[in-house]
Amino acid sequence: MTAIIIVAFLLIFVVVIGFAYWSFNGRINREVSGLLSGAKSGPGTVVTQEMLEGLPKPVQRYLAYSGVLGKKIPRTVCLKQVGKIRQSEKSAWMKLEAEEYYSTTPAGLIWKAFLPTKRFPLTLGRDAYLNGHGSMLIKMLSLIPLANATGTEIDQGSMMRYLNEMTWFPAAFLGENINWKAIDDTSAEVTLTHQGKSASATMYFDEEGKPINFIAKRYRMVGKKYDLETWSTPFTGHGEFEGLKLPVRGKAVWILKEGNLTYIELGITELEYD
Repeated sequence: MTAIIIVAFLLIFVVVIGFAYWSFNGRINREVSGLLSGAKSGPGTVVTQEMLEGLPKPVQRYLAYSGVLGKKIPRTVCLKQVGKIRQSEKSAWMKLEAEEYYSTTPAGLIWKAFLPTKRFPLTLGRDAYLNGHGSMLIKMLSLIPLANATGTEIDQGSMMRYLNEMTWFPAAFLGENINWKAIDDTSAEVTLTHQGKSASATMYFDEEGKPINFIAKRYRMVGKKYDLETWSTPFTGHGEFEGLKLPVRGKAVWILKEGNLTYIELGITELEYD
């Protein structure tokens, strides 16, 4: 009888977890469909040499290096990632696989993370930047909430993340919502304006035009509060997708008083436009 009870309990547990995953994953997929279908339609703007004129010299070098000339500014972007993540210096690294979806007009993103893998998602997470607002929802076994965050600080952090990840679709840096300001021969300030808000960062490039770092002030969640800290995302590897030279490996680092904290390392395995 005891064995029957245990088997019945396990079956119920599996069914509950399976339903929770189906429900949460389905919700994310519907959000993704809404994001992609809401992207502005049309033939797309083709990047010309004239569009680069007037930009800071390192930005011109960067965009020419990327190969955007003659290419269209994509309306939507889909990519896949593999990597590892942790919460703090004392936390163990955890493997993750992720899918990410973007709209360029209007600006928006959804990141769906499977920890440790898509085949074995003990934890399913979703970050989003939609309609000018950010949100984060992470559930263990797709059932137990580990994080559910919204608000002004999350809005700022999500907007900054979108600006940072435009390096995977660099032609969008020529959009009307972007402004560049010269600093020196190897860096420039970039500002994204959306829904009446702005986010600014400094991008760094090498002599060839290759992007090497992105540094900004971004809100970091610490317990139940937020601290405005320096955030850096060094690009550690480059490759080619969609006929463009893009960063394909990188990490995110909090520059803290007590020392630098690298909390995520990622590599791009697939990327597709429109």
